[in-house]
Amino acid sequence: MARKGEKRWRACVVVLGDIGRSPRMQYHALSLARQASLEVDIVAYGGSEPHSAVLEHQSIHIHKMQQWPAFPRGLPSILKPFVLLLKPVFQFLVLLWFLCVKIPAPDVFLVQNPPSVPTLVAVKWASWLRKSAFIVDWHNFGYTLLALSLGRSSRFVAIYHWFERYFGRMADGSLCVTRAMQHELAQNWGIKATVLYDQPPEFFRVASLEEKHKLFYRLDKNLRQPLGVEDCISTGRGEVANKDMNETLFTTLADAEITLKPNRPALIVSSTSWTPDEDFGILLEAALMYDRRVAAILNEDDSTKEEVLWKEMQSGKQYLYPRLLFVITGKGPEKEKYEEKIRRLSLKRVAFRTAWLSAEDYPLLLGSADLGVCLHTSSSGLDLPMKVVDMFGCGLPVCAVSYSCIKELVQVEKNGLLFSSSSELADELVMLFKGFPDACDSLKVLRNGALEMSSSVRWDTEWEEHAKELILEVISGNVD
Repeated sequence: MARKGEKRWRACVVVLGDIGRSPRMQYHALSLARQASLEVDIVAYGGSEPHSAVLEHQSIHIHKMQQWPAFPRGLPSILKPFVLLLKPVFQFLVLLWFLCVKIPAPDVFLVQNPPSVPTLVAVKWASWLRKSAFIVDWHNFGYTLLALSLGRSSRFVAIYHWFERYFGRMADGSLCVTRAMQHELAQNWGIKATVLYDQPPEFFRVASLEEKHKLFYRLDKNLRQPLGVEDCISTGRGEVANKDMNETLFTTLADAEITLKPNRPALIVSSTSWTPDEDFGILLEAALMYDRRVAAILNEDDSTKEEVLWKEMQSGKQYLYPRLLFVITGKGPEKEKYEEKIRRLSLKRVAFRTAWLSAEDYPLLLGSADLGVCLHTSSSGLDLPMKVVDMFGCGLPVCAVSYSCIKELVQVEKNGLLFSSSSELADELVMLFKGFPDACDSLKVLRNGALEMSSSVRWDTEWEEHAKELILEVISGNVD
């Protein structure tokens, strides 16, 4: 950091995306301001609100760029190639204007990758023009994401790969999210990167009973409102939505004491970007299988049995297998398609809700849930899902899709389980929730393992150890 009497160093965090949906870059900004005592400019798109800690910090300044205008769906196909070419040109010019004119000259640019085009090009040009250093934080590879829609053999993907590699090698320093990615960058890209694992910040933690009760009360209306027909959670069968703050779907307040209901549903959270690299259909199929397998176990073959189960629930008795409430958070292009699929499901013990929560409520939801589910598969196979990091920060065990480097994060049968198909996930749900909430020993083992992780390394410690020295050395070398 700058010595007394010297000009204070300045960093610019660059995100060609919604800053509210870019948590790692928000954490970078906070660490640059808090731990390195830098002035920080964030250049990004608006959309979702960042965490209040970012908004309220006096040394962090957010600059929101104009986005590429949305074109109508009925755009003639002959015009689509021109739109695809014009979009990166527009983004490049807007980004260059902000980086070179709208913000004070920084000592270092820290840029999120992907997207690579036109971000890396614009930031490199800006670093030349403003005599600044240039660091890339590799979250994934942009060309592998493009290949999901165009195929690996596409000429556009090959060109994108060349740009990403060429301009990535021009950086003065690099960070990445896994050891597998570090190895790939070193072996095949000629880039030396420092591994900076995603770690949860301090506001991801286990929620207290009071916090759970208040959160469930705020969300009560949404949780009871089905996406389609009435389901096992919604206000069907004559039940009236609760307006009394003393009771929620999960908790009861009596004599100034909050307790969890013994017959409450199990709360499962999955955060998704609703994109092709997360196959949400796996979760829907697993839910259907759980529903059918539990029915088969209990030999339910008539409506009378269902009426008995309903009366047991109303009387406060526990099920051998609980109802499952999946709360799916996030925004993305495939959300409406899957919501329509959910509406067509006919499930007796499983219900789905979709939600977009504030940056303050999302950690509380994770800290109040019973299980997290991650569908992230990684287009490159070399990055790790940050949502799982957040879940572990809240002491929440996880079931995650298995792929090449996921074991750098999920320790099987200690803090989570892995699955490769909807059938495997259904098996895990049946096994984990048998006897819920008091007699589900397998789930308790995983929760204890997740709680151990929640009390270990945090973002501030990880950043101090692996990122701070690199960033300050790059700045110092550039200033000298």
